[in-house]
Amino acid sequence: MKNNIFGALLAIAICEVVGSLGSIFTIPAINGWYAGLAKASLNPPNWIFGPVWTMLFALMGVAAYLVWSRRKDKSVKPALLIFILQLLFNVLWSILFFGAHAPLPAAIEIIFLWIAILWTIIAFWKINRAAAWLLLPYLLWVTFAAYLNYSVVVLN
Repeated sequence: MKNNIFGALLAIAICEVVGSLGSIFTIPAINGWYAGLAKASLNPPNWIFGPVWTMLFALMGVAAYLVWSRRKDKSVKPALLIFILQLLFNVLWSILFFGAHAPLPAAIEIIFLWIAILWTIIAFWKINRAAAWLLLPYLLWVTFAAYLNYSVVVLN
């Protein structure tokens, strides 16, 4: 039991660190470049994003742990590699949108992120259905983020 809790907390911590990498590019742009952009009417207040992403990265960590805990299954390693790929796409989106101030390339990249998340959900489903369900809020949020990103492209 102690190893299970440690493993789950470690997986959550790893995902939160990855999320923090994206915030390195996001936070400096919020009150500067991003503040000056025209945004969709459904754009939430800036303070919402931090707590939502923190929760989503925690859910990702739990999902990854649930899959990793079945590591004797041959399909776990490829599923976790897909999971890592979507994490990389997640950070890359922050780099493009907030770091490079490039909403159009970010809008194209977020499609790849969305596909990678869906691919992860499918891979996780075959191993642990609870893990797949834990990623559904992430997919929905990235769908909303894609709409927000597209709106920035169109309105600016």
